[in-house]
Amino acid sequence: MTNKNNTVLYTGVTSDLKKRVYQHKKGLIAGFTKKYNVVKLVYFEVFGEIVLAIEREKQIKAGSRQKKIDLIDSKNPEWRDLYDKL
Repeated sequence: MTNKNNTVLYTGVTSDLKKRVYQHKKGLIAGFTKKYNVVKLVYFEVFGEIVLAIEREKQIKAGSRQKKIDLIDSKNPEWRDLYDKL
């Protein structure tokens, strides 16, 4: 996820993506995402097992900012908000 200007990047894991993104968009979750107005879903992956999702989250978080940008660009080069596609 990112903010309206695409200057902040946030990576997380959840069992209910639509609900979680809604919470971020409405500022219902205190912390980093609320502080930096992270409201736009620009990339996501789906896993059948939470263990695999957490492993992938750690892998993405460990990467550089440029690797995260490249990942988003590979699937969503216009950085459109994907929330309505869920």
